[in-house]
Formats: sequence, C-alpha cells, structure tokens
Amino acid sequence: MTPPYARAARSGPRARRPASPDGPAHFLGLEGAAILPTSHFLLTRRAVEDVVDRAAMGVIHGDAGLGKTFAVQAALAAHDDWAIATMSFPNQPTMRQVAATLLLDTAGVPDPGYNRFRTTALLLEEFGRIRWLIVVDEAQRLNGVCIEYLRHLHDHPATRFALLLVGGNGCWEVLSREPMLESRVWRRVEFRALTSTEVLRHLRGYHQLYSTVPDELLLFIDDNFAHGLLRNWAAFTLSAQRECARLGRPLDEQVARAVFALHGGGYDAA
Repeated sequence: MTPPYARAARSGPRARRPASPDGPAHFLGLEGAAILPTSHFLLTRRAVEDVVDRAAMGVIHGDAGLGKTFAVQAALAAHDDWAIATMSFPNQPTMRQVAATLLLDTAGVPDPGYNRFRTTALLLEEFGRIRWLIVVDEAQRLNGVCIEYLRHLHDHPATRFALLLVGGNGCWEVLSREPMLESRVWRRVEFRALTSTEVLRHLRGYHQLYSTVPDELLLFIDDNFAHGLLRNWAAFTLSAQRECARLGRPLDEQVARAVFALHGGGYDAA
C-alpha cells in the first residue's frame, strides 16, 4: 500500500515564497522606498547563496528592526528555482512539534500522529529526495533539544539540505550554547544598527523624501528617532510624507519634530 506521504510528495515541494514577485514589502507597506545595499544586506545575499550551494548551515541574527527578515526574503525572492520551506515555532517547542511542522512544510503531509521516530524516518526520506532550503525564523525560540534535532537531521548521511536560522534579540546566544551546531555554522551574518556614516551614505537613496535634505537633518532624525534601525526609518518616512502634505512644506526640522510627537517623542510640535 502506498503511504499517504508518498502521494503528497508527487505534487512537488510545498515551498513558501515571498508574496510579491518584486521582493519583500517595506514596513507598513511604505511605497517608493528602495532596497539599500548595506553591508548586512549584501552579506546576507551571499550567505544564503553559499549555504544553498554547499547544503550547509547559516545564521542571520541581530536585534529587532535592523532588516534581517527583509534581507532574507529578498535573497529568497531572487531564486524561485529553489525548494524553500520557511517556518517559525512557538516559544520552547517540543521536538515532535518541530518534526511535524517540517513534514507539513516540505512533503505537505499534515501531522499523521506518528511518534517522532516514525516522523523522523519520513523526513529523512523527504530530505534525501529533494534538496531543500529550510529557513527557521525566530530561531531564538528553539530550545537545546530542538536545535540538536535539526542538527541531527542536517548531519544525517541520508540527507542533503541547507539550513538557515534567522533570529532576533539573543538568537546567537541561544544557538552558540550548542557546540555541535555552532561548529557547523558555515556562514553567519550579524546585523547591527547603521552608523552615522552609513546613514549619510545610504538614506538619500532610500526614498525621494531625503534626496535633497542636508546631512545635519538626516543625523538629527537618526539621533532622535531612527537610531540606525531601518524599521524606524520606514516608520518615520511614512509619517513624514503625511506631515509634509499636511503642512504643505518639504521635510525640515519642524516636520521632523511633528513626526517625533506623533510617535510619542513629545508635544512641542503637536
């Protein structure tokens, strides 16, 4: 009798891809914003390609709001020929939850109710059949048992898949506690806030709103609001567009202070 997972597998990988063919959307649906070729963005693209090429492990990590997920999604969108499964787990998942999610998101098989040993056998067959890229978002939620399970699947001689772990605050601290996994990480990119030099280098190309503003204003906005975080810059840009239209003036310090007030930064320009 043909097992149900084999019938599902014939329909092909259940790959999850970015919704837009043009790549990931900016925070809050900000329109007119460019993808900034920061060092972190370029390193992420290279790391993802290298990890897939060698069926290796990679880690992309850094604090919230720095553009990690955006960079990973952009790298994945450039390769629609890859079999990609992207997933995340609740905090401290069980090994069985991880195994069942992997089986669903690769072979397309809902949890068959097997124990983890039987589910693992099915996963080994799937990962030996197709070269997957498995992307685990919010990887800092994993516990040591689940991290070791992923490492075991990746190291098994019957499998050949790439594993990319993406996470926010504390991610690398969690993953690096597992020496068996840490020693196997081939590519690691740590996102950090943009420096003042990087803000001046990149922000005028980010959005037309900043094309002619002076350096002092860009640094004023970064020091008082954005703090080098791309998510903050997206939020500021959207609000500043609206304030410029409301006040009938280009972006200047008065508009910037009005935006600060809207985001809880005081009432001097309300």
